[in-house]
Amino acid sequence: MIRLFFILIFWLVSLSASTLHVEKWGQGETFLTFLENNKLPLSIYYNLDNLEQELATEIMSNVKYQILKSDDGTIEQVLIPIGEELQLHIIKRADKYEFTTTPISYQEQKLSVTIDIENSPYQDIINETNNYLLAHEFIQAFKNSVNFKRLQKGDRVVIFYTKKTRLGRQFGSPKIEVAMIEERGRKNYVFSYNSGRFYDIKGKEIAGFFLAKPVNYHRISDGFTYKRWHPILKKYRAHLGIDYAAKTGTSIRAASHGKIIQLGNKGGYGKCITIKHSNGYKTLYAHMNGYKKGMRVGRKVKKGQTIGYVGSTGLSTGPHLHFGLYKNNRAINPNSVIRVTKSKLKGKTKEEFFTYSKKLQKDIQVALVNYENPTKEKSFDYIVSLDEEFIN
Repeated sequence: MIRLFFILIFWLVSLSASTLHVEKWGQGETFLTFLENNKLPLSIYYNLDNLEQELATEIMSNVKYQILKSDDGTIEQVLIPIGEELQLHIIKRADKYEFTTTPISYQEQKLSVTIDIENSPYQDIINETNNYLLAHEFIQAFKNSVNFKRLQKGDRVVIFYTKKTRLGRQFGSPKIEVAMIEERGRKNYVFSYNSGRFYDIKGKEIAGFFLAKPVNYHRISDGFTYKRWHPILKKYRAHLGIDYAAKTGTSIRAASHGKIIQLGNKGGYGKCITIKHSNGYKTLYAHMNGYKKGMRVGRKVKKGQTIGYVGSTGLSTGPHLHFGLYKNNRAINPNSVIRVTKSKLKGKTKEEFFTYSKKLQKDIQVALVNYENPTKEKSFDYIVSLDEEFIN
């Protein structure tokens, strides 16, 4: 279905004088201002349901999007990526514009790289792969379990990972399956297991970025979903966060230490605060009734500190907190990292982990002796660019 969609796009471009324009989403631009600036009917936005209007608020600044125009300047189609999984699609049929969301197609590759340390793990990974995101993910996986200052020249690194590929180029963040680093000859492992959490060789979770729940709530009124096909509505639905239903005025707390980088009204999210944390994480708190006195852009906050109060501003049918979590600008399920303390695998889950980890350890031993590293990555945007698919 997806392939057919792009074949049709290619056919349209080939048979008409249409031209493709690649633009960047401006800082502070909204879906409504985009429609206004391009003289598209505002009814495209106002005819959307609340969930779709809220999703339009998720468009990231500087993301590349595509506009297909006819020779007389009429906009025929628009594709605007939302993260790595979905894109907003506006298409002109006869004299009417239609809106839908479609999945972004990609391929996954499983790769491995073996490196002798010459400078530092971070720089050596970049030198070998030209993959800055892989180097970043590796350092974050080991930063609380390995003393990088103790490493010496000749220690080795092995990484098994999965990357997404679009049109022959990487986009998005690679996902580490297992990694090994020698520390003066001693092997240290991390294994991705249990929804992408990292564990050591004994099945103990490695300390990383843990969130506290941001609000005392009655119930979860809507959970996280990225790309779900709705069988009744016959379209893809997405909800890039968790909605916690709570009374108006309930205190909202920062889920972790960080710095406020956005405060104010934000489209369908109403009154909203965004906090930047370490390791590429950001949290978003939306539909707020108001902010605690003293909150401002640039202010540093501590984990558990009150930043505002539950409300129902923006596109909201009742008082609740919409809580979003992002890593490297990619929306992820907050439940995947909400933990008060480290966890330890037990029982059957632990047995399954040991079976899994022993196989990966054998794979690493093979990679230390016999390996062929992948070719270096070309430069790539975080969000996939679709122009090549239109015009090639």
